[in-house]
Amino acid sequence: MIDSHIHADTRPYEDFEKMAVAGVKKAISCAHDPMRMSTSDVVLDHIYRIMENDTQRAKENGLKLYCAVGVHPRSICSDYGIVIDKLPELLENRDVVAIGEIGLENASDQEIEVFKKQLKLAEDLNAKVIVHTPRTNKQEITKVTASIIEDNIETSLVQIDHVDDSIIDRLIDFDGLLGVTVQPHKMTSQQAVDLMDEYGYDKFVLNSDMSSSASDPLSVPKTVYKLRLAGVDKRNIKMVSKTNAAKFFNL
Repeated sequence: MIDSHIHADTRPYEDFEKMAVAGVKKAISCAHDPMRMSTSDVVLDHIYRIMENDTQRAKENGLKLYCAVGVHPRSICSDYGIVIDKLPELLENRDVVAIGEIGLENASDQEIEVFKKQLKLAEDLNAKVIVHTPRTNKQEITKVTASIIEDNIETSLVQIDHVDDSIIDRLIDFDGLLGVTVQPHKMTSQQAVDLMDEYGYDKFVLNSDMSSSASDPLSVPKTVYKLRLAGVDKRNIKMVSKTNAAKFFNL
């Protein structure tokens, strides 16, 4: 299995062992907002920690960890341009597979500006992107997010994450991937099963978004278990738990 969206820097060493024992062989750790991001140095140190320290911690437990790098909407520093200018160099690292997670939290003018700059860079570099959707005011902000994506990048390069019943109708015809995040306070395994049962399996990928919030490092294996109990075809289970992410990110 592949967990397509985690935040490895917030998790203890033992969580990587749990994931590997349960059958998660690969994961993607995204840049986010683990602390007050006052300057570009703080953001870049956070990114380097994922690329260097966390990939090693995961490796020691049998988990291959890849990285997504970028400026999260909740961690926009005053000199964020320095981070964006650094992204092409960071993407040359073989373990960096995407720009992310990026997007909108409140849809402020600054968030929109930073989001557009990173999307345009990804378009120029033909780089994959992992896009955040917020918990609060989710429908309205996702509409803005989707419109910005469609205006600034080839949508086949984009994974939109934390998709649920409230926004699926806006995104189901989207030409990229849709991340189904199974996490306490976001979505249960059963809700994920119901969503994919209704809309199909071709566009979805499972992830845990395990972070400093309430999280379960085993949410992907547990959802696969629920899919098996529901009698879902093995090929469809493999698509959402491995194949779709593997093809999209070239893992």
